[in-house]
Amino acid sequence: MGVSVAAAVVDDQGRFLAIRRADNRQWEPPGGVLELDESIEAGLVREVAEETGLAVEPIALTGVYNNMRRGIVPLVFRCEIIDGVARTTSETRAIGWLTPRELSEHMSDAYRVRLLDALQDESTPAIRAHDGTELLAWPLRVRATTARATGAT
Repeated sequence: MGVSVAAAVVDDQGRFLAIRRADNRQWEPPGGVLELDESIEAGLVREVAEETGLAVEPIALTGVYNNMRRGIVPLVFRCEIIDGVARTTSETRAIGWLTPRELSEHMSDAYRVRLLDALQDESTPAIRAHDGTELLAWPLRVRATTARATGAT
């Protein structure tokens, strides 16, 4: 199982930073897979810089998302821009600032929800599963197993 990271950056107008990837032409939050020898924070900062030219600072973990099809667990962090000007790179075809409404027009549920979850209470990160495109309901057997293990009813 691999780990990836993504940045949820919101501007003063409530718009989200999004990239259109060069490889698959899909709109997503900036981010990518961690390299074996790097920390989560270093990987996040590296990926955002590689895709947007921006230097960011992670503020809070806002979500953990299990891609059941690919075996990758993305960690999403609300971030602030600390330096740079957004620009396309070899990894991006476009960079945009999208409103919450525009997210549904440009992104699949699996990516859109990562940004919208970043607007929620930062003390409780969202935990979700998806198949790469659609969100999946949490399996009931996991809830029952967890309840038995913790003594909850």
